Amino acid sequence: MECCRRIPSSPFGVVAISLLLVVLVSVPKADANMDPLIELDNHGGKMIKGKLDLSVVFYGQFGRIQKNRLRAFLKSLNQHGPAGSGSQVSSWWRMVSSYVPGAAEIKVKVVKQYVDRNNSLGKIMTRDFIKILVKNAVVGFPGAIPVIVGARDVTVEGLCMGKCAEHGDIDGIPYVIIGNPETECPGACAWPFRRADYGPAGAILKPPSGDVGADAMVVALASGLASVVSNPFHTGLYQLGEKSNMIEAATACPGMFGTGAAPGYSGKVAVDPHTGGAYNAVGFKGKKFLLPALWNPKTSSCWTVM
Repeated sequence: MECCRRIPSSPFGVVAISLLLVVLVSVPKADANMDPLIELDNHGGKMIKGKLDLSVVFYGQFGRIQKNRLRAFLKSLNQHGPAGSGSQVSSWWRMVSSYVPGAAEIKVKVVKQYVDRNNSLGKIMTRDFIKILVKNAVVGFPGAIPVIVGARDVTVEGLCMGKCAEHGDIDGIPYVIIGNPETECPGACAWPFRRADYGPAGAILKPPSGDVGADAMVVALASGLASVVSNPFHTGLYQLGEKSNMIEAATACPGMFGTGAAPGYSGKVAVDPHTGGAYNAVGFKGKKFLLPALWNPKTSSCWTVM
């Protein structure tokens, strides 16, 4: 998900844009395939296929709900529920797997995980510190992809600069890093569970777990995994946007979660009648998640699991 742009200061521009946004929100599209912001191209670089071994690092102090929420999401990626059980997390993951030419569904396994409760490298996670965490994460598991999750009091360098998840590679090791959107630019990365900083004031949804940080982190992690699979070395599936920013499979469709999504409107999603939580996919042990839209290479449009 990308942070929204600032509205022009001209009063005539504000009126014109406001009227346009009212139309977009009032008349959402009926088609489940939504136009993306840009066309993505496969540049022929290496992608991850076959299996995705993860080494998960919880950096800082986390509540039980947040850790269990992320773990349940990862367990859900390859878990196919019975027919008629509703939209599934595994369907979302199969779309990610389809980015790899000729590849079958990617099997995900968490091979290592640990918690650095004492913030051993400090609470401001710089590039130098990220390098140390990445190297430590793959000790004993050289083929694993590090997933570094920062706690709510940790600031991650590179986030809040138009993106809510970061991925890259250090000495040939691809990695994903996310923060806690409850405190890390919540106006961009916790939407639609928090009010957005810019744009129309759309409806705020209740997180399916009841914890804003937990479910916003799931959205960020999902986006990061889609990117690291399809573009691990920044040579795979992407397109260059403004100022050479790289637009990828999930960031091509920002703020979209269901059919008819438009600025300030997350799209048509389901609501749990017991908890009021909004969701679009069901996973491990029936747990409900809200997952971001993805770019569909077959239709060249944005696709949501619901």
